[in-house]
Amino acid sequence: MRAQFLDAYNTPYILRTVPLPTLNPTSRHDLLVKVEAASYCHTDAVLAAGQLPPFPLSFPHIGCHEFAGIVISTSPGSTTNLQPGDRVGIPGRAFYPCGKCFECVSGPTEEDPDADEPGYSVYCPHAGNHGISMPGGFAEYAVVDERQVAPLPEGMGTVDAAVLMCAGVTVYGALKRCKLKPGQRVGIVGCGGGLGHLGLQFAVSMGLRVVGIDNADGPLRLAREVVESKEAVRVVDARTEEAASVVAQIGEDGKKEQGEVGLDAVIILPESQKAFDYGMALLRNHARCVVVSFPEKGFHVSAWDLVFRDISVVGSLVASNKTLREMLQFADEHRVRARIKTYPLSKLNDLVVEYHKREGGKLVIDTTLVDEDY
Repeated sequence: MRAQFLDAYNTPYILRTVPLPTLNPTSRHDLLVKVEAASYCHTDAVLAAGQLPPFPLSFPHIGCHEFAGIVISTSPGSTTNLQPGDRVGIPGRAFYPCGKCFECVSGPTEEDPDADEPGYSVYCPHAGNHGISMPGGFAEYAVVDERQVAPLPEGMGTVDAAVLMCAGVTVYGALKRCKLKPGQRVGIVGCGGGLGHLGLQFAVSMGLRVVGIDNADGPLRLAREVVESKEAVRVVDARTEEAASVVAQIGEDGKKEQGEVGLDAVIILPESQKAFDYGMALLRNHARCVVVSFPEKGFHVSAWDLVFRDISVVGSLVASNKTLREMLQFADEHRVRARIKTYPLSKLNDLVVEYHKREGGKLVIDTTLVDEDY
């Protein structure tokens, strides 16, 4: 098969032909999948630059932790319901979870009813991660764990599905962590990026009133395009409009006290402190800030916001397999789709160049394309 390899940090990918990966004869959970689409994520860029110290790469390395494809074969003795020919989406996390740690055995709780059943957890500290600690989707074939994948809705293509395996499920999970009801207000900071423009669509379909915030022409243009004519959404250019002005324009009948008006929750997608501060300034008292990004130096959080305004700050990392399947059905029902540009496998380095232009949307390797299609 062909696969794209990184041989060192800050170097181009190199296309090589290597043997097909083989199923582990001791595992009942292996699937051999023919990769049809592999989406490029911000984490791929961070890892390739060596800027994520907790996850050092072992070279040569095959990246990508959000991909989709077709099941080719299953492990001997497998009890999976999946069959050769089934189309599946594959998130990067939780390949071979241990099944024994406190994460794996905990299961759903009152605090987290969306957690997977005991025996599997995306938070397992002993599990492998496609595209990070083990080979990912920038290849023609991959071995995956049947417990981590999700069958695709009949009308959803693998290119559309691939971007949902990280960007989609991550922002969907973050919206659920906001714990909002229809009619409440949510802000999405970084609304024109890969996660952000999907988040706008999910939030509107959930019945929420949405404020999207970004600070670059391309992402702002994309955000406005995906929510055009939707009255429940306002897209804000953070370069020209202060957070206080946005809050002042929200206006709610009978609410005039400082801290009473504002958003009920905000999701932080960029890695800048300025973006974090802007999002926090949009919140009313007793609201919630959901952090998805993880800048190398972290964020400074104002103790005033935590103590005197009772703002809660929580993190959100992808979501359970249960939520992944729910998200796919929701996206299919409400026609949530990413704005996508595709490349053949051989042109991955061209994709990376395009990514750094930061025009928004998602960039995807489509292995069914050949160079002549590009």
